[in-house]
Amino acid sequence: MNVHVLFFASIREDLGCSKLLVVLQNSARISDLIKKLGREQGPNWLSVLGKESVKVAINKEIVNSDELLADGDEIAFLPPVTGG
Repeated sequence: MNVHVLFFASIREDLGCSKLLVVLQNSARISDLIKKLGREQGPNWLSVLGKESVKVAINKEIVNSDELLADGDEIAFLPPVTGG
């Protein structure tokens, strides 16, 4: 299955990447995606995407890391919101 992965703001800057097309096994979860990216892209990716403060959205809806992915999903990694 293919998923479209988007990285925003400080996450995009930390990784040096704004989007990827990723091929996953069926029945993959967000946590599986993060592990795969860490293996393929390097340990920095795992540390950036694995932070508890990072929010994840599937098809523009915030979800948790146990959420199942489907073919064609758009996954967005969002940094913590700061205000002032």
